[in-house]
Amino acid sequence: MDKIKIQFVLNGETRQVEVEPDLLLIDLLRERLGLTGTKVGCGEGDCGACTVLLNGKNVNSCLLLAARVNGCEVVTVEGLGSYDKLHPLQEAFIAEGAVQCGFCTPGMLLSAKSLLDVNARPTREEIARHIAGNLCRCTGYTKIINAIEKVACADRHCACSREAEEGR
Repeated sequence: MDKIKIQFVLNGETRQVEVEPDLLLIDLLRERLGLTGTKVGCGEGDCGACTVLLNGKNVNSCLLLAARVNGCEVVTVEGLGSYDKLHPLQEAFIAEGAVQCGFCTPGMLLSAKSLLDVNARPTREEIARHIAGNLCRCTGYTKIINAIEKVACADRHCACSREAEEGR
């Protein structure tokens, strides 16, 4: 099978690779490029464990051919923050206890980022709707929604709806 040359921006760096026409993005990221933060879950686009950002929008990398990212920008969880400087969403997930087993966390973080990038003031309902494509078996979603809301509240410097609901 003839390989295809592609060029794309991955976590801020231009990458050039040759890929088979049937290679999935998740396999390129994990197997060829060593970015194992993106998880392999269901392989059918139902669980969200493989979520990455493609030109700012969350997509399931298990359903996307690697060749389709030619000329695009891809962000994985490795591009969100670093060990030295966590992204505010990563900090909030830790502070709120929204990471238990951690399997869904990379996809949840990227879905949350894509939401906050287009809607800096989401309601709890909007947050829940936006992360609906990401399954979590551990937290029950409340802590995840709290973490995302915490970042949204910090960005808008106001009392968030959760604080109002709790009478703070």
